[in-house]
Amino acid sequence: MNKNLQKALETKPKAKAQWLNLTPIARRDFESWINSAKQTETRKHRVKKACSMLASGKRRPCCYSMVPMELYIALNANKKAKAQWKDLTPIGRRNLIDWIGSDKHKIEKACSILEQGRRLP
Repeated sequence: MNKNLQKALETKPKAKAQWLNLTPIARRDFESWINSAKQTETRKHRVKKACSMLASGKRRPCCYSMVPMELYIALNANKKAKAQWKDLTPIGRRNLIDWIGSDKHKIEKACSILEQGRRLP
């Protein structure tokens, strides 16, 4: 878990209770949303915002594209594709996720595209 998020949750009992009630995928989405920020200040801001969202009962971060579990697994198996994924902007990630849509066959193609250092086909 993100260390800053962990520290923040320790001081926010309501947010921590909601965090403990989340599924592992929902927790991953919050952490991915926080860690996707390139600047330290933005990550700190997102930690505060995440605690606020959790305390209010939210179960997912706002404005964040959900990474299909199959893509997440495929990226973890392909270091080059994962590195390229990390370099994508949030809009680039969202566009790739939208392109994949519900077609699971596109996940392998998406990893191949990323591995080659390209963006969308």
